[in-house]
Amino acid sequence: MASFKLRPSFSWVSTLALSVGMAGALLSAPAALAQAFPNKAIRLVCPFPPGGAVDIASRAIAQELSKNLGQPVTVDNKPGAGGNIGGADVARATPDGYTIFMTTSGIQAINPALYAKMPFDPNKDLAPVSALVSLNNVLVLHPSVKANSVAEVIALAKSQPGAMNYASSGSGTSIHMSGEMFKSLTNVNITHIPYKGSAPAVTDLLGGQVMMMFDNIPSAIPHIKSGKLKALATTGAKRDPLLPDLPTMAEAGVAGYESGVWFGLAVPANTPRDVVMRLNAEAIKGTKSPEFVKRMTELGYIIMGTSPEIMAEMNRAEVQRWGPIVKASGAKAD
Repeated sequence: MASFKLRPSFSWVSTLALSVGMAGALLSAPAALAQAFPNKAIRLVCPFPPGGAVDIASRAIAQELSKNLGQPVTVDNKPGAGGNIGGADVARATPDGYTIFMTTSGIQAINPALYAKMPFDPNKDLAPVSALVSLNNVLVLHPSVKANSVAEVIALAKSQPGAMNYASSGSGTSIHMSGEMFKSLTNVNITHIPYKGSAPAVTDLLGGQVMMMFDNIPSAIPHIKSGKLKALATTGAKRDPLLPDLPTMAEAGVAGYESGVWFGLAVPANTPRDVVMRLNAEAIKGTKSPEFVKRMTELGYIIMGTSPEIMAEMNRAEVQRWGPIVKASGAKAD
């Protein structure tokens, strides 16, 4: 135990006051830390390239967090391996709130079932902050593909087993699994071609290098409206409000089909609870701002904004839902 040599003029009253003050400072340290957070820039890791649906949501919430927290929130794109590269980067980061992650339901629930070796455990190495937005996918084709309905796609695929292909934003993403669900429920043989994000996949789809894709609606909608891509059906349980004239996959004849995705913020495990709750409060505030609401809804996102506990429950539900589907599909990724 450390000993202190007090000057003769230093009274026992002063000693007691010093001890009480030090104890009070120690007790209030967590609260003071939370109040001081943040005092520098925050890095938001987006695990997909610029231009895709996850990147769009990342930049929109980063802008709101920057305003609400009073510090710059910069988006750092780290694509690859269906989001695993970015996720592993965040999982290894210091748990202090200065590195946050835009995760997806695919990263949380599909990747653990799809990848033989995960570089991290998304449900143990990350702590949920808030589920922010959800969205449906849409089946889009290059205009040269001679099919104008889901039924015609199925017929064409069955007439040419293995000849058709579909692009995805990476193995394990909702775009990939939407395609695998389609193959499983229709018993067709279509080749999967993974990319490192939605944007490069759409680029090749627009160029005719690939034939079709179950893209996230926000990244596909401009090309649908311009006529550069042919949209046939959406993947949700109900018709999407942004594309109300399109049938759902189930309405188009694929019974039992339903596939979507949600995005949310997470931080490294063991991040202080006070910091998590500060990020949660400011993220929810951000999802309610008029600018965020307008931008997101116009692009087809459905706004959520949940507590960490609700996001944790959503993670568990997604794992239970997608694990059996991935196993039944036989899809694997290295």
